[in-house]
Amino acid sequence: MPDEAAVKASSNVKVEDVAYQQVDGKSMLARLYRPAKPLAALVEVHGGAWVSNDRLRNAPIVGPLAADGTMVMSIDFRMPPQAGYPASIADINLAIRWLKSRAAEFGFAADKVGLLGTSSGGHQVLLAAVKPDDPRYGALPLPGAKTDARVAFAIACWPIADPLDRYRMAQREGKTNLVANHNAYWGSEAAMQDGSPQRIVESGQHSALPPIMIVHGTEDGNVKHTASERYAATYRKAGSTADVHIYQGQPHAFIGENVGHPDSVDAIGKIAAFIRRHGR
Repeated sequence: MPDEAAVKASSNVKVEDVAYQQVDGKSMLARLYRPAKPLAALVEVHGGAWVSNDRLRNAPIVGPLAADGTMVMSIDFRMPPQAGYPASIADINLAIRWLKSRAAEFGFAADKVGLLGTSSGGHQVLLAAVKPDDPRYGALPLPGAKTDARVAFAIACWPIADPLDRYRMAQREGKTNLVANHNAYWGSEAAMQDGSPQRIVESGQHSALPPIMIVHGTEDGNVKHTASERYAATYRKAGSTADVHIYQGQPHAFIGENVGHPDSVDAIGKIAAFIRRHGR
């Protein structure tokens, strides 16, 4: 599948940056990948332990998806030190509503908009998907629009489905950088529990359960693949569907780090197929 450079060169996909909101007098940007005739659409949320990277991080993933006919909105969002939890979830909620409100303009069905995220971005899309009506997450206004933040599907690659469990794992294993990033974004263990998709679905506090897909490698040293399998089992028990694809020997962020590897190509193909099934 083509990378972002090939996508940019294609006459069938237009790539542009837009401001989807203003925060503290500054524009918050999103990169749009716009196929000539989009067949689906999604908001993409990058990883970086909640504290780093930007909307360009996952170009090796979203470029091929755009070439396959999916419009992608890759967003920047608030991170520490600017703001911690739940500000980024509110940004994602707003981005979903922003994209859905422009469905007619861009040429896709508003009720088929989905989410894709990696690592901490995977956590955030899982959280946004199961609590689209939380007033804290929907606190940012979108003047003139009457859309909601419910999504048709969510795709999470190597996600942090249970932030508190991952925090305690990082403490046990002496991963001081991960501990520091948790503290910077969350501020407390109570917040980690409040924003945990695993605990939300277990306790029945969710307000939506769209179909989800999870991709994870067995050699991920940052997030255990067993946590993804546990979340998927919990999700199915709650009454929805969860596709899980585990790649033997692959590390954290393997698709973007090992572009062109057969497993990376296979994973992107499976993601594209999932979007075709649930987003068209």
